[in-house]
Amino acid sequence: MKIALVTDSTADLPQRLIKQWKILVLPLKVSFGHQQYLDCELTSEEFYTRLASESELPKTSQPSPEDFASVYARALAEYDEVISVHISSGLSGTLNSAYVAAEKFAGKVHLVDSRSISLGIGQQVLEAAKGIQEGLAVKAVLDRISEMREKMETIFTLDTLEYLHKGGRIGTVKGMLGALLKIKPVIRVNEEGVYVPAGIARSREKALAGIVSALEHAAAGRTVKALAIAHGAAKDAADKLQDKLESVFNVRVSLFTQVGPVIGVHTGPGTVGASVVFA
Repeated sequence: MKIALVTDSTADLPQRLIKQWKILVLPLKVSFGHQQYLDCELTSEEFYTRLASESELPKTSQPSPEDFASVYARALAEYDEVISVHISSGLSGTLNSAYVAAEKFAGKVHLVDSRSISLGIGQQVLEAAKGIQEGLAVKAVLDRISEMREKMETIFTLDTLEYLHKGGRIGTVKGMLGALLKIKPVIRVNEEGVYVPAGIARSREKALAGIVSALEHAAAGRTVKALAIAHGAAKDAADKLQDKLESVFNVRVSLFTQVGPVIGVHTGPGTVGASVVFA
């Protein structure tokens, strides 16, 4: 049985991996005023440069059910079934569109709520791709994704909470607002796929140390199987975080990626994060 793999652009997968694993990616959209772009039409560099110069926060929008249906139909013309892994339903309505579209395909489309963002989604998609390559059946691939998700910890820091606040994605992190807008928050993606506070710091260096400390705590008594790093216009900080985590866990980073425009609207420039998968 041939299985197609679909995700959305918030997985922030590098193009080389998309091509290598033959992943179908639905782009979300970013609008600067009346100008709308597909997520893939702006490089991260172009987006963050423009974001810094805009007086009004861009808007984001998810693919429509018709967008999903088109991709699923195309995939099922060549494959027997589809596994479709997407951004947390606690942060986006993307999965709702996918569900509407999937109803048209008689159980051949299997949807996965990653309950994560960016590199956290990307790691799950790559795990699915490996399972498909190994010849696993759909249920076995879905089980493998579920197992990974339960053993994953994703933590990131922001330069400011301003973008999460303006974009309406702040969730329970809102308790850190007010005077704390000038402090570097450390944020965790919890088991429900929403943002929760994991700490605060007064400098980027201390925020990175906070990520390392939080992941060390989460790793107590467990072996680290995989490590991923993502950043939004903050490569130097991401390099530092990579060095720190590789040293602590003695595991090489397997995915180093940039936070794309859609996630970047809500996190802003200066975002740095890591996702760890435990054995």
